[in-house]
Amino acid sequence: MTDQRPPTDPYWGQWFARVTGVGSSVGQAIVVPALALLTALLIGGLIIALTDLDTLSLWGEDPWEAFKQTIGGIFDAYRALFVGSVGSPKAISETLFTATPLIFAGLAVAIGFQAGLFNIGVNGQMHIGGMAALWVGFTFALPAFVHIPLALLAAIIGGGIWAGIAGLLKARTGAHEVITTIMLNFIALFLVDYFLKTSLFQQPGRNDPISEAVAPSAQFPTIFERLSIGFILALLAVWFCWWLLYRSTIGFEFRAVGFNPDGGRYAGMNVAWVYVAVMAVSGAMAGLAGSNQILGLEPYRGISNFAGAIGFDAIALALLGRSNPVGVLFAGLLFGALRAGGREMQGAAQIPIDLVLVLQALIIVLIAAPELVRAIYRIKTPEQELETTISTGWGG
Repeated sequence: MTDQRPPTDPYWGQWFARVTGVGSSVGQAIVVPALALLTALLIGGLIIALTDLDTLSLWGEDPWEAFKQTIGGIFDAYRALFVGSVGSPKAISETLFTATPLIFAGLAVAIGFQAGLFNIGVNGQMHIGGMAALWVGFTFALPAFVHIPLALLAAIIGGGIWAGIAGLLKARTGAHEVITTIMLNFIALFLVDYFLKTSLFQQPGRNDPISEAVAPSAQFPTIFERLSIGFILALLAVWFCWWLLYRSTIGFEFRAVGFNPDGGRYAGMNVAWVYVAVMAVSGAMAGLAGSNQILGLEPYRGISNFAGAIGFDAIALALLGRSNPVGVLFAGLLFGALRAGGREMQGAAQIPIDLVLVLQALIIVLIAAPELVRAIYRIKTPEQELETTISTGWGG
């Protein structure tokens, strides 16, 4: 049975496979996200054009001039996005710096997804882990090669325990992790505000929630500009999570329980223990994200809500990365580039930084809906290609 379709076949997945020599399914794994990104940029360009009121007013008077200004405005915006994200060593360092906490937090959510759990409490776990690292950071006077690992260990333990509470509640009482982690977010946020006003953390002479600064020996050494060793730690965390999920027995149990808890229980797995362990590992990654916001970010001290919205952005990262640690890494780099470049767009091209959030949302929607992208660009799934090959070849 041979494929007798003409060489002018219109389907992009097969075209990519022929040009690159890779399998059609591998080609689609590359082509579909790339086309989703391209489509999001095209829609973003349309939004830029529609929000430029001065240029819109020219269309009735001088359409050609309006067209040139519209194309020029879109080009200037995306050029600024490129320059601000990867256009120079400083821009690249800013992209990596911005991506670092997102990668940690994205890993936290992705690990939960792999086990069928929705850890929406990453923000709270970041706060608890960050506060643990903060306390170790300004309490002890140690050499840097001891102080930094000790502070990181405290963050891992703090975040792991805080997330483990939700895992234990689910294992023992069946309480849904979405509800418990949301509530633990609020508890952590207000606990941090309380502790930052106590003598244990508060900077002497102040009455607002500002802590003492961590000792220089606990601060992350910088590599270039603002980029610190936090990014290297994030890469190590990606490798560890990948190894844990795909090369260890515990990781197999995580994924098996996530796929079918009843099947895992029938196979002899302790599902209750798996829930606690998954949430603890997830919280440990979130705790590292919180420590990065303290030990790797000036002014190296605790403030109210120092985690920001990173824990909620992490949900989008985990979805975009398909809950795979390597996918989360690339999703974090993409978001870091969009945010670093967005600041350049705002300054150089006078584009509201809110447009970057629109682009992120568009990319997530389109990548999360691969069938829509396939329909737009007429890309067949591997199963459809196989059916077409068999039916066509049989007649031949």
